[in-house]
Amino acid sequence: MLIVKSFCFNPFSENTYIVQAPDGTCAILDPGCYQTGERSELESYIRTHGLTPVLFLNTHCHLDHIFGNNFVHQTWSLPLHMHPNEQPVLDYASVAGTMYQVSCENYVGTTHYLQEGDRWQLGDEEVICLFTPGHSPGSLSFYAPQSGWVISGDVLFQGSVGRTDLPGGNMEQLMQSIREQLYVLPDDTIVYSGHGPATTIGAEKKNNPFVRG
Repeated sequence: MLIVKSFCFNPFSENTYIVQAPDGTCAILDPGCYQTGERSELESYIRTHGLTPVLFLNTHCHLDHIFGNNFVHQTWSLPLHMHPNEQPVLDYASVAGTMYQVSCENYVGTTHYLQEGDRWQLGDEEVICLFTPGHSPGSLSFYAPQSGWVISGDVLFQGSVGRTDLPGGNMEQLMQSIREQLYVLPDDTIVYSGHGPATTIGAEKKNNPFVRG
């Protein structure tokens, strides 16, 4: 089973995730570590638990999810994996940082593109890339059917959905992504969101005021 560990980082209270396999390998998703202490916390957890990072991914590239991209790349020599539609969002990071009065350096490492239906492996399990645009033009959600969870980025939250008023956002597209990509998953699937607590697909289908199942 793949274990998901979350960290709440940066002024935007973003959830950074480490997905760890029984063999000690792990993936780092959406490293939002902004302060030096946050980066030390992430590195310390990986070191003290004897983990070996082998994969680095962004669900999407809004500012709060990428503060630590360069740190992860430089610390563990890992290239970034993301959807190609997120490249303009990633390139805009330093400008967005100025708008929000926070510093953010543009990512300078190698980038590999993921497409809908692509799979990445950690330990003995495969994780499926779901294309879930709407909050951002290239948002991906990562579904682990064997372990029973999905990391949804800022697409679906407990009792809410991602905002669509940022460049590239589209409410109709977001609703379609949730209904056709996420709400078709088993009801007991745990949803690890980009902000806030975890929820389940079944709970959101029943109770989410923005999009019902």
